[in-house]
Amino acid sequence: MAKNKMYEKELAFQADRRKATTEFIKLTSDLWYDKSIEIVLFKNQVIDKNVSDIINLHEYAGEFVQKPISIFDSVEILRAINDLKLPPSKLDIGKLTYEYHSDDNDAINVKSFVINKLKGANNSDEIKPKDVVLYGFGRIGRLLARELMAKTGKGNQMRLRAIVTRGATNEEILEKRANLLRTDSVHGKFSGTVDIDVKNNALIINGTTVHLINAAQPEDINYTTYGIKDALIIDNTGAYRNKKELSRHLKSKGASRVLLTAPGKEIPNIVHGVNHKEYNPDTTKIFSAASCTTNAITPILKVIDDSLGIKKGHLETIHAYTNDQNLVDNMHGKYRRGRAAALNMVITETGAGEAVAKALPALENKLTSNAIRVPVPNGSLAILNLEINNKTSINGINTILKKYALEGDLVEQIKYSVSKEMVSSDIIGTSAPSIYDSKATIVEKSGKNIILYIWYDNEYGYSHQVIRLAKYISKVRRYTYY
Repeated sequence: MAKNKMYEKELAFQADRRKATTEFIKLTSDLWYDKSIEIVLFKNQVIDKNVSDIINLHEYAGEFVQKPISIFDSVEILRAINDLKLPPSKLDIGKLTYEYHSDDNDAINVKSFVINKLKGANNSDEIKPKDVVLYGFGRIGRLLARELMAKTGKGNQMRLRAIVTRGATNEEILEKRANLLRTDSVHGKFSGTVDIDVKNNALIINGTTVHLINAAQPEDINYTTYGIKDALIIDNTGAYRNKKELSRHLKSKGASRVLLTAPGKEIPNIVHGVNHKEYNPDTTKIFSAASCTTNAITPILKVIDDSLGIKKGHLETIHAYTNDQNLVDNMHGKYRRGRAAALNMVITETGAGEAVAKALPALENKLTSNAIRVPVPNGSLAILNLEINNKTSINGINTILKKYALEGDLVEQIKYSVSKEMVSSDIIGTSAPSIYDSKATIVEKSGKNIILYIWYDNEYGYSHQVIRLAKYISKVRRYTYY
């Protein structure tokens, strides 16, 4: 009988938890669509997630901070947030719930706690929406389109207005482009609607018109004829890499800023969270978001260098194959990349070691690097073998990186993994560019040589870094509480 009573009690708890989770989903949706307040849970997105997803995220949060993070507490805090008059914001409910149960919380009740924590929100600057044009519509371009449209909300931040492609467009081409946006072999189905408007040569994404513009070169386009003004051009073609070539975008009517989704020459190479504040978007017109690998390793290297000091090191990237490789053996401009991508591990070069120094000058000439392309379509791993100045231990490194993943300027960049079973497919869809594998870290007996394993979704995580930088350039960053 006692076992049956316990089982019935467990069933009742599960029902109550799922009911609370349903309210959590409704509150996060209402806050987003009614007030442009985006809720995340320790950087994990919760919009468009189901009940099981939300419960699992709470379980991860509890493991991460080593303290229970209750869905019931999260709902209570969300109710308090919903009662407040706040500007467009991005709030971490995981951090708020954790802090509510911390030892130094002396708030009388949940509402007074939330008011105190978010008191700086109403001092934030007013946001002017920014028109965005995607120049190119490949792997990164389509992921950017997905994310921009999924997070349009009331259009208070960035508004995707057009996509530029080469070649003539007809109904068949429009439908093919629409289908590539609807479905993706790696990232699954787009959580929205995509239709075509043949007459206006446009895609209708979530009911919103996005023009498809055909152009052979940037300066031929007049964006103002589409009602687009003062636009940020996100160039993800890779065709233009230096200041002179990218400046051609600024000759287009209606364009005001350019962001390259690749390493650039003679322009600022930015890893958002590390060095973006060194460049003023009022005076700098062309930016580079560097590479996916640079965005993965630079936040971790900054933490280690600031905390322990780096003498020298080597970076080895185990990288998913990319579209520049051959599907079957054929001629290629670079050695080894001509061999079949899905059948071979391919040693190749990477400029990530040198690129880090553009964001972290203190590491100039301290890092060597190389890469191995492997037969997976997405999901990569960077191995950092570092000689450091100050002695440490595995626990010491984990404590440092957990702190940076929980608070400070790099919370969007670093995700701290507590899983002993993580493999490359598990990190697909992670918005943080750096996923620190705390269970894989190695420290030599001397405490002066460390090996760190950094996972990254080289498509999705990088795309989120591009969007973070785009928001900074466009001056549409909302009030955030992380």
